[in-house]
Amino acid sequence: MDATLNARIRHSGLEGKIVSAETAASWIQDGMIVGMSGFTRAGDAKTVPLALVEKAKQEKFQIDVYTGASLGPEVDQLMAEAGIIRKRAPYQGDAAIRKLINTGQVLYSDMHLSHNAELFRQGILGPIDFAIVEATAITEDGMIIPTTSIGNTPIIVQMAKEVIIELNPEQPNLEGIHDIYLPGPQGERDPIPLLTASDRIGTTGIPVDINKIKGIVHSTIKDAPSLIVQPDEETEQIAQHLLTFLRDEIKAGRLPKNLLPLQSGVGSVANAVLNGFLNSEFEELEIYSEVLQDAVFHLLDANKVKIASGTSITLSEECGNKVYGNIDHYKDRLVLRPQEISNHPEVIRRIGIIAINTALEVDIYGNVNSTHVNGTHMMNGLGGSGDFTRNARIGIFVTKSYAKGGDISSIVPMVAHHDHTEHDVDVIATEQGIADLRGMAPKERVKAIIENCVHPDFKEALWEYYNSAVEKTGNAHTPHDLEKALSWHVNYQKNKTMKQ
Repeated sequence: MDATLNARIRHSGLEGKIVSAETAASWIQDGMIVGMSGFTRAGDAKTVPLALVEKAKQEKFQIDVYTGASLGPEVDQLMAEAGIIRKRAPYQGDAAIRKLINTGQVLYSDMHLSHNAELFRQGILGPIDFAIVEATAITEDGMIIPTTSIGNTPIIVQMAKEVIIELNPEQPNLEGIHDIYLPGPQGERDPIPLLTASDRIGTTGIPVDINKIKGIVHSTIKDAPSLIVQPDEETEQIAQHLLTFLRDEIKAGRLPKNLLPLQSGVGSVANAVLNGFLNSEFEELEIYSEVLQDAVFHLLDANKVKIASGTSITLSEECGNKVYGNIDHYKDRLVLRPQEISNHPEVIRRIGIIAINTALEVDIYGNVNSTHVNGTHMMNGLGGSGDFTRNARIGIFVTKSYAKGGDISSIVPMVAHHDHTEHDVDVIATEQGIADLRGMAPKERVKAIIENCVHPDFKEALWEYYNSAVEKTGNAHTPHDLEKALSWHVNYQKNKTMKQ
C-alpha cells in the first residue's frame, strides 16, 4: 500500500484498491451517469476528472454529471470544454460551462437542491454508474470521511453501482465536524430529530458498502478558492438597512435579541451583507445555511457566531489559509451536513430561519428572478434559495438597485423569469432601502418597493409604467400592461440600456 495513504486508509479490506487516475478514468464509458462529490468549489473530485480530460483527447465520449452544486475548474470548465459533459445538474457557477449551456451544447437541469436526494431515491436521476468522491480518510469500519463539503455525496454513494474514492491528504482534515444523516424512504421515515443548529443526529462519516469501492486514487489538488468580491460601500448600505429591520423586529417582539438562525446564500452580495453583522451589537448568533463563506469565519473570529452549520465550506484563498491553518480553533463550532438536511423544509420551518439570498432582478410586485439574464440565458442556477425562502420565518432578498454601471435597473415592471413568487418573498433590500412586504396586497407592495428600493434614475419610469397599467386594466388586482411589461428588457437588448 502507498505509504502516503497508509494512515488514511484504516480499513484492512481495502488493501490493493489503490489505482492510478488513468486506470480509474478508463472505467468511465460513453453514456454513463456519474455522481461526483462537491458543493460550490469545495470537496469536489479533481484528479480523476483531469484524467478524463486527457482520455477525451484520444477517445470521444460523453457522460451525465450530477453533483451537490457547482464544482471547480477540473469539471465545470475543463471537462465541459473537452466535450465530455452531455448533461449537468443541479447547479453550476463557472463561465465556461455556462457558455456551453447557453449555446445549447450542454443540457442543464436546474433544481431545488433539497429535491435532489429524493430524485436519486426514486430513480429519476440515475441509475448512477459511478460515484467519484473526495475523502480525507476511510475509517476502520468502512466510512468515508469527506473533506470540505458533503452536498449530495451520501445519497450518491448509496445509489451508485460502483465508487471511486479520491483520497486527498492535502485537503484539511475535518474529521469530526461532519454529521451524516439520511432520511428513510418517503412514507416510511421518522421526523428529522434536529431542533437546533448545533444538534448532531448522524454519523461522522458516510457509510459505504466496501464491495462497491472499485478503486482509490491518490489526489493532491486543493479546492479552487471562492470568487467572492469583497464588500463595498453599497453592500455595506444594504447590510445596514437589514440590521435596522432586524432591530425593529426585536422591538416589536417578533425576534429574540440573538435573532433566529441565519442563512446566507452563495455569492458576493449575500456574503458581504452577512459581513455587516461584524460591527453590530448582535451576539450569540447561529448560522444554519448551505455554504459557509468568508463572512461566517469573520463572525466566528469575532465571537459573534456560536455555531455554524452548513453543507460546505467555500473560502477565498486568504481566508482559507487562515482557517485551515488553524482548523482546531473552529472544529467545535462547525457542523457539515448532507444538503438534503441543510436545506430541508421541515428543519428550516421548525427552527425559524432568517433567509438572506441574492436576487438577479425583482419586479414591482415582489417576484424574484435568481437565474436567467433577460429571461433566456442561465446565470448559475436556483440553488437552495427556493428551499430557504419558501420555508423561512423571514425570506429576504438582497441586490444592488442597478447593474452594468447604471444601464440596468434591478427592479423592473415584470421579471423576465420567475424563480420565487410574490407569495414567498417577505423582504427586499437594496442600497436605497428596504421594503417589508409581509401581509401586503399587490398594490401596497408596489409603493413599498418603488419608494424604498429603486434607484432614483428609474423611479419615475416605474411609476409611469404602474399608473399606465392601472388605467389600462381598470385598476385590476395586479395591474400590468402586457404590451410594455418586458419593454425594459427589450430596450436593453436593442440599446444596451433600460433607460427609456
